Amino acid sequence: MEAIKIKTLEPNKMPDNLVIKRVLDGEKELYEILLRRYNQTLFRVIRSYLRNKNDIEDTMQETYLKAYINLYQFKEESTFSTWLIRIGINEALQKLRKRKRNRIVDLNKDNEMSDKMIQLKEKSDVNPEELAIYKETGVLVEKAIDNLPEKYKIIYMLYEVEGMEYDEIATCLKISHNNTKVRLHRAKNLLKESLYKLSSDKTIFEFGNKHCDRMVDFVMRCI
Repeated sequence: MEAIKIKTLEPNKMPDNLVIKRVLDGEKELYEILLRRYNQTLFRVIRSYLRNKNDIEDTMQETYLKAYINLYQFKEESTFSTWLIRIGINEALQKLRKRKRNRIVDLNKDNEMSDKMIQLKEKSDVNPEELAIYKETGVLVEKAIDNLPEKYKIIYMLYEVEGMEYDEIATCLKISHNNTKVRLHRAKNLLKESLYKLSSDKTIFEFGNKHCDRMVDFVMRCI
């Protein structure tokens, strides 16, 4: 009977507050709706702070589990996505602090390697075959965005890629509306004009298909 009930749901039409209410009322299997609804957004947010694939997925899992455990504390003063993003940012920053504190990796060496990996070639140095690969996979755009300082990258991702409003971003990051606009303007200036035009592509930093399914399966098994 339970399986039949889930199949009759219309996830795209059910508002977050209704999903949350039903989860809190005992239908925890409906938490999957929220996971699938915000997997892409959460991935892009955490991807703005962390680069290691395993770290990103671990942080996403920790964020979803913490959100589930504290779901009763969610107040409709903000949207669920804003609340979830703030948890995700805190988890990402905590992982960064823990890494520095425990000296798990040699940060200087890691940064040197990252700089070499994300250094973009001048267009004249890229042969037609390489350029075609870059355009096909979106690597060129992603790496250009990766070059942005953290405080600019997160705002660029939320505004340009996720389409969030200034006020919502300001709430997520706990900064002023004007500061949000200034940082976004700075982020745009740091990107080359050609790359900025390409970065409106909504397929960059995708977190879908098998990645989305794996994340959903893990979290749902834990709750």
